[in-house]
Amino acid sequence: MRYQIKHELKGRLRVHMAQRRMTCREADILLYYIEGLAGVTEARVYEKTADAVIFYEGDREGILAALRRFHYEETEVPEGLLEHSGRELGACYKEKLVCKVLARAARQLFLPSPARMAYAAARSAHYLWKGACCLRRGRLDVEVLDAAAIGASLFRGDFKTAGSVIFLLGIGEILEEWTHKKSVGDLARSMSLNISKVWLKQDGQEVLVAASSVCPGDEVVVHMGNVIPFDGIVTAGEAMVNQASLTGESVPVPRGEGKSVYAGTVLEEGELTIQVKAVSGSTRYEKIVRMIEDSEKLKSAVEGKASRLADRLVPYTLSGAALTWLFTRNVTKAMSVLMVDFSCALKLSIPIAVLSAIREANGRHITVKGGKYLEAVAEATTIVFDKTGTLTKARPTVKEIAVFAEGADPDEMLRIAACLEEHFPHSMANAVVAAAKERGLEHEEMHSKVEYLVAHGISSYIGEKKVVIGSWHFVFEDEGCTVEPGQQERFQSLPEEYSHLYMAIDGRLAAVICIEDPLREEAAEVLRALRGLGIRRLVMMTGDSERTAAAIARRIQVDEYYSEVLPEDKASYIERRKAAGEKVIMIGDGINDSPALSAADAGIAVSDGAEIAREVADITIQAENLWELAALRELSLRLMRRIHTDYRAIVGVNSGLILLGVAGVLAPTTSALLHNTSTVAISLRNMRNLL
Repeated sequence: MRYQIKHELKGRLRVHMAQRRMTCREADILLYYIEGLAGVTEARVYEKTADAVIFYEGDREGILAALRRFHYEETEVPEGLLEHSGRELGACYKEKLVCKVLARAARQLFLPSPARMAYAAARSAHYLWKGACCLRRGRLDVEVLDAAAIGASLFRGDFKTAGSVIFLLGIGEILEEWTHKKSVGDLARSMSLNISKVWLKQDGQEVLVAASSVCPGDEVVVHMGNVIPFDGIVTAGEAMVNQASLTGESVPVPRGEGKSVYAGTVLEEGELTIQVKAVSGSTRYEKIVRMIEDSEKLKSAVEGKASRLADRLVPYTLSGAALTWLFTRNVTKAMSVLMVDFSCALKLSIPIAVLSAIREANGRHITVKGGKYLEAVAEATTIVFDKTGTLTKARPTVKEIAVFAEGADPDEMLRIAACLEEHFPHSMANAVVAAAKERGLEHEEMHSKVEYLVAHGISSYIGEKKVVIGSWHFVFEDEGCTVEPGQQERFQSLPEEYSHLYMAIDGRLAAVICIEDPLREEAAEVLRALRGLGIRRLVMMTGDSERTAAAIARRIQVDEYYSEVLPEDKASYIERRKAAGEKVIMIGDGINDSPALSAADAGIAVSDGAEIAREVADITIQAENLWELAALRELSLRLMRRIHTDYRAIVGVNSGLILLGVAGVLAPTTSALLHNTSTVAISLRNMRNLL
């Protein structure tokens, strides 16, 4: 596509695309394309001027060449990105603000005084009605103050002051609504489903297909531990479904034939065949928006405190205005008190600070499902880490396949293992499936129904032979499998530096898959950084052997470590720490981590982990590195500091305005202007990034 370079600095380009104006859709497509280019660190697209600002490192010519190749119709974007980008919402509210300011200026310049008075009287009815409704409900909320200030102005015949107050209140309402909707929209988009493959039932067989190819009326099979991808009706199977992400229910609910299930809920136990009812991503998105807007999850304790404090201060403000009038008999001074209240700033600026922090976290690929979880991260003293896929790299690889069955082929053993493991994705299972794919091994369904035992392994049948694959504890202790006598020495000499996945057929060890799961390079440094940010206790818990756990613990220098633990052990440890008065964060990535993630004050899942972990968790971080944990902790601490600064600023500024009004220094109109200006200024400051 043709473009013109309008301005250039080192590492920054501003280009004008060869078109008069972009639509919001085109701007979103271009932004998505530019952000995906190698070397681009940040980009902005302005649809009204058809300009793009690009910040980059490295290959300038490569970026320019890519822009020349760009075409709107040839660029593929993820489903739902354009429909819910938020750009159109922003343009709508910018237009509302501009129109409101221009309309105000036009009235002041061109309307005669009687017409302005009539307009102010008509607009005041809305605020007077809201105040009356609050009084009728027996409440003294900020709406009563607004109504009292406007009503007193009208009673005195001061239509100019009443008009100014109404205008400033309208500006504040637009800013509040805009910030809230944008923050909620950003959060909902980050929580939306990202399911690319599903098991489609065709001619009695399960076939792995792209989710985008599924149509209403198709039947899909959902296995234990997976997210239900579509709204639908259960046609076969029984299961327990966790619906907390949509309904807030803490206990899984039973679902069987004829029952409805919803996209985004998690199948915790059992297996279901579902007839698809709706495939649109918007249904899930809209449900999440409603959940965020309605759920108390969005509210942190500091937000609740601000709201309660704001309501408690309203009677004092009204009393102050009444006392001022009684002692001074000066209506103007009493009006100056009414024009200034603490409630408006507290109720507007604190939620904006929290929502903006959630939005900033989302920009760093950290999904936070509610303000109270940021507060929990800020207050936490203990962090519990799962090892596999969390402290170790999220993409372990198969390094060796040791065969113990006579005449068995390593590739055949890997093929069988991949056939079983593909049903229950976890970092270890993903490694097995990936290794089979790299070797070009086709692993069509050859087994009967697969049974998954959390934190243990998988059991199934191939023909008449029982096949189990999993941990040493599961294969040898639970299942009672044995090693051929002549293979004992070789079995004992398996390389210790690898994790081992044991597979037995008909009670005899058939193969051991050796998986390299290297420690993340940054793990030790991140843990030191977390200590520097106030975390007092760092704990590692793993299902691995004592020898492996001890070696990892020494390298990363945790305060405590526990080996060969079960899911319930992790959850019970967290409950004990909470009972001791500590705030606890749990970080994990597997199905077996979900009880502990639920038990913690803030459960954090890495994004490449099991879907159930991501759904149950309160926060999801990108899996590339652990530095995002330190960023999340610092963001949370800075949010709390910003909120406490807001408290001091709101109380200080508004108290000063009240005193100046009572002293007769400020007129009511000036008090209202300065009060609303300070509220908007604090709110705008709270929209700025913390990091």
